[in-house]
Amino acid sequence: MRIALISDVYKPVINGVVNHVSLLKRYFEQWGEQVWLFVPGSHDEPVDEPNVIRIPGIPIADTGYHLSFTVDQRSRELLKQMEVIHVHHPFVSGSIGLSFSMRYQIPLIFTNHTRYDLYVQQYLPRLPEAISETVLQTYFQMFSQRCAAIIAPSPSIAQVMQKWGVQGKVRVIPNGIELDQFMEPQVRFRREELGIPSDAVVGIYVGRMSGEKNVARLIRVFGVLAQEEPRGHLLLVGGGPKLEEYRTLAQELGVQERITFTGPVPYEETPGYYHLADFFVSASVTEVHPLTFIEAAASGLPSVGIASPGVVDMIQDGETGFIAQDNDLSFGLGILKLLRIRELRRLMGRRAREFSRQFSAHNNARQVLRVYQEVVGE
Repeated sequence: MRIALISDVYKPVINGVVNHVSLLKRYFEQWGEQVWLFVPGSHDEPVDEPNVIRIPGIPIADTGYHLSFTVDQRSRELLKQMEVIHVHHPFVSGSIGLSFSMRYQIPLIFTNHTRYDLYVQQYLPRLPEAISETVLQTYFQMFSQRCAAIIAPSPSIAQVMQKWGVQGKVRVIPNGIELDQFMEPQVRFRREELGIPSDAVVGIYVGRMSGEKNVARLIRVFGVLAQEEPRGHLLLVGGGPKLEEYRTLAQELGVQERITFTGPVPYEETPGYYHLADFFVSASVTEVHPLTFIEAAASGLPSVGIASPGVVDMIQDGETGFIAQDNDLSFGLGILKLLRIRELRRLMGRRAREFSRQFSAHNNARQVLRVYQEVVGE
């Protein structure tokens, strides 16, 4: 089958969507499918894998994202030969996929990876909520009508998409990761290398340092808990536009010695960071199917998250971690339990690892390929 994957961004950018798309491409190629990945960018960007096509675009600052308004001749010739087009964002790459799907009658698949309603509130705060919701609903109603299938990575996100007015059959297919590399990491780190005391109880967050991830809230809650639990330590892994702002916040709260920032790290090194921690924690409520919760579970870590679509599908409350209510008291109590009770961390960590086994990248790719085969009629 000739498959086009279209994404707004790809390597060297590191995020969950990039990793997901990369795994799909790799598995499909292993199974003998013909796969091309189209992504807005620059032809000068290095590519270390075959069939990655950069559609010329205008860079958006230093984010790694580009805006593409036209499709070059090479991409047009390739796209019109595809049997299925799978887009991973609804706007830039989504509009490219939609255009070629309609022009050449190629089935269009869309996977929703993002809470776009919450991102609009985060990045366009002056836009009245009623207007932003209306615009999103109007667009997604139109877009979904033209999709042969829509993939939601979790049941709760399928419900959110229905509220947006998404029409048509939504398939729930959980995202996956390469479990083995998190269960047995190839690269390991020692706490002393990062300046973390050997007897500390370490909570880890892995992800983008940006407003929509609510990292500032996590730092503030930890700042209070640090006074109650002297062994508590917070490890924040990742880069992003607010990294320096968060470093400053830790200093203002007087907990700079209790919080370690790694900055950006290669994805292949992240398993090693999970394995020097005792539990995972995130204050984000904008997730769809957060891969970091799966990564943490595969690493044998319990998690604390805030009740929201996506997160509630990733934690078995009271079994593999705690789902807190959306207030600082509930969130802080969940963290404090894991900071203080060693046996609870171990028990929940074992359960979390077993829970993670259902989320393999292999299973995800197989299910997605079956969707392609259905819409193509194979």
